[in-house]
Amino acid sequence: MDILLAEDEAVSRVMLSALLTGAGHKVRAVANGQDAWDAWLLAEYRVVISDWMMPDVDGLELCRRIRARRARHYTYIILLTARSGTEDYLTAMQAGIDDFVTKPPVPSELKARLGVAERILGLRAELTLLEGLLPICSYCKRLRNDQNEWSSLEGYVEKRTNAQFSHGICPDCYAEHVEPQLKS
Repeated sequence: MDILLAEDEAVSRVMLSALLTGAGHKVRAVANGQDAWDAWLLAEYRVVISDWMMPDVDGLELCRRIRARRARHYTYIILLTARSGTEDYLTAMQAGIDDFVTKPPVPSELKARLGVAERILGLRAELTLLEGLLPICSYCKRLRNDQNEWSSLEGYVEKRTNAQFSHGICPDCYAEHVEPQLKS
């Protein structure tokens, strides 16, 4: 996976980057939350591992910013922290954090949590694919909406987008439908 790592402690950043790279991931490591935000805006990383306490933009604010954007794909966010306790946990979860790893991270635990992230992101991708399926009649090509009503493809698309249709005739349909009428 492509992972964005935000860690302000240089030694921790290098160690985590090496651990993640050794586990087969591609890592973009940055030294603070603002750099992480800028990097995320450019690439919309699917996984972000962020320290909680950082200069400029902390891990919770980074998470809030990511959650506030309408990204193409879901971003799974793991928070690195030395903090513990129910109040800190709840604060982070309310900000939109998906998972916690205590500092210093245990390599096998971090790898396991990344396995969970990969499964969750895979399920999200599958759900997005299923949501994108359109119930269409095999014969007349009309679509069924959420109220179980059938309408034309054009009407369905026009209601949900800014698309407008102009009609023409493809060469195959011209040969099959129009030419026979012209010959008779």
